Amino acid sequence: MDLFDYMRENQMEKEAPLASRLRPRTLDEVVGQQHIIGKDKLLYRAIKADKLGSLIFCGPPGTGKTTLAKVIANTTSAQFRQMNATVAGKKDMEEVVQAAKDAMGMYGRRTILFIDEIHRFNKGQQDYLLPFVEDGTLILIGATTENPYFEVNKALLSRSRIFELKPLGKADIRELIHRAVYDRERGMGSYDAVIDDTAAEFLADAADGDARAALNAVELGILTTERGADGKIHLDLSAAQECIQKRAVRYDKDGDSHYDTISAFIKSMRGSDPDAAVYYLARMLYAGEDVKFIARRIMICAAEDVGNADPQALTVAVSASQAVERIGMPEGQIILSQAAAYVACAPKSNAACQAISRAMAAVKESGSLPIPVHLQDRHYSGAEKLRRGEGYKYAHDYPKHYVAQQYLPDGLRDARFYEPSENGYEKRIREHMQWLKEQ
Repeated sequence: MDLFDYMRENQMEKEAPLASRLRPRTLDEVVGQQHIIGKDKLLYRAIKADKLGSLIFCGPPGTGKTTLAKVIANTTSAQFRQMNATVAGKKDMEEVVQAAKDAMGMYGRRTILFIDEIHRFNKGQQDYLLPFVEDGTLILIGATTENPYFEVNKALLSRSRIFELKPLGKADIRELIHRAVYDRERGMGSYDAVIDDTAAEFLADAADGDARAALNAVELGILTTERGADGKIHLDLSAAQECIQKRAVRYDKDGDSHYDTISAFIKSMRGSDPDAAVYYLARMLYAGEDVKFIARRIMICAAEDVGNADPQALTVAVSASQAVERIGMPEGQIILSQAAAYVACAPKSNAACQAISRAMAAVKESGSLPIPVHLQDRHYSGAEKLRRGEGYKYAHDYPKHYVAQQYLPDGLRDARFYEPSENGYEKRIREHMQWLKEQ
């Protein structure tokens, strides 16, 4: 490196975005992700001991995937190389592999290759890395915002440990915000700024686990806010809202607002009001509610409140849940809207819900009543001698594939658990069941 390269790197480091300058340099500076880097965890011990194998970090943006890779770079004695899959090509990989072979051959030094956005590599590019990962020429660390089981070569996955990074908690984001505002070495402390508790709380919540989004908002706020009469830059709620371009909404994910909104959402779907259902869906999405939680509530409503009045409702809800997990946000909001509107508009019946409630009560009251002999299994050893299954009538041997026989235990032979309603497809079920009884 010549003098000009050195000066350029120093200048870039000084002018780097706040989120980059605040990256932890050691494990002890890392905020959050204690489920994988707590002091008793495997990854923490492996990094400290410099005994890493190949790793895949997956998780939403801003959760620290690149940060952990940088910490490893500062900790390891191995040669550390980094590339971004959005711009790197096969030639870049060939150069890294050759350098890794030279380092191993001449100095006995391992090479760790960190590939950011590894899901952007096509199958051929990922396949190229495989033999060098397998023979130990490279220790691979991949980072991806996608599901690695879909996007990363299965052979690479089988040779790597997968660590999922979770969105940072509000307390973690608040800690980073205060570090950003008051740290004079790498933060914005030299600007003599202060941040209100309400503003810090709002940014921590609005960032939705994305540390980078919160830090970018802090940096923008400090750089664009005029100094007050006391000579300090005051970041209040109004400035925080402006900087993150998101208006504060009253929605505490752990408080009454959370439960009131999801309750209104479910009751709107149950009450067949698609407009209200989509409105409450929007409020939850805007406030950063977990989309998996929303999808689960839609599936439950489809089964509990629609049931067999429209059996397709549950299929739509389940498909929406899987699609949202596969596609992510923001496009996932369209899928959730479709599912919520469908469930809201579907004919309603809670007959299936009531059926299982009645059946559970019967089991609790009567216990395990003997199963009728003709329904018992006669295929295991000795069952035939015990006359298990004797007298069973195979429905398909009879006209219209139906024959009357007892299925419930003797103590419940006349019980009725499932009572189809007159709504939607369940009306046809009801008519069909009535026809069977008349045969």
